[in-house]
Amino acid sequence: MSMNKPSGMPDESFFRPDEKGPLGRFFAPVAGYGVTITSMFEPVVTEQYPFETPVIAPRFHGRHKLNRYADGLEKCIGCELCAWACPADAILVEAGANTPDAQYSPGERYGRVYQINYLRCIFCGMCIEACPTRALTMSNEFELAEHTRAELIYEKQDLLADLQEGMLAAPHPMVPGTTDGDYYRGAVTGPTQEQIEWVRENRPHDPSLDSAAVVKEAQ
Repeated sequence: MSMNKPSGMPDESFFRPDEKGPLGRFFAPVAGYGVTITSMFEPVVTEQYPFETPVIAPRFHGRHKLNRYADGLEKCIGCELCAWACPADAILVEAGANTPDAQYSPGERYGRVYQINYLRCIFCGMCIEACPTRALTMSNEFELAEHTRAELIYEKQDLLADLQEGMLAAPHPMVPGTTDGDYYRGAVTGPTQEQIEWVRENRPHDPSLDSAAVVKEAQ
């Protein structure tokens, strides 16, 4: 029900700014330059990139990385949830089946094909939120300039994390007596002697053998 306002009362919906005093009216024409004028007297800070590495925030969303478990097996299981979550349709995943002679990740499947198109990626991080095994994370690397469009389509070998000291390069069997759940819960802390012997028998010239053997002997 509407009510008639008494005549002579101001409209409450009408915004009327406070009246400026004499000093305010005097500086009004140049008030918008206040920030510019004050910044003129502040010291200039110039980042010497690319000659000096800039300071990056710890949670900066940079280039993606496919992680490994402590024994060297890949965390990616090819579930494609990251590809489904990507709003820019920048990720392509094709799963493959693990076999006793080619075990790349714990469980039944692994990411046989993993591709990220950085021409489309918007670095929103929704893919890493969707990953159930924490296989996909984002690093602090931001230098992604290339000479051709094809070079900005990263394949699995470009994204897979480097082997750390003591890890065995996949494929190799899982730690005997464990399940994929043991891997997810962090129960596997490194390769076992059985895994080392399997790689030595099947790939005697694998460069990761020496590092894994040295770390195992030191434990």
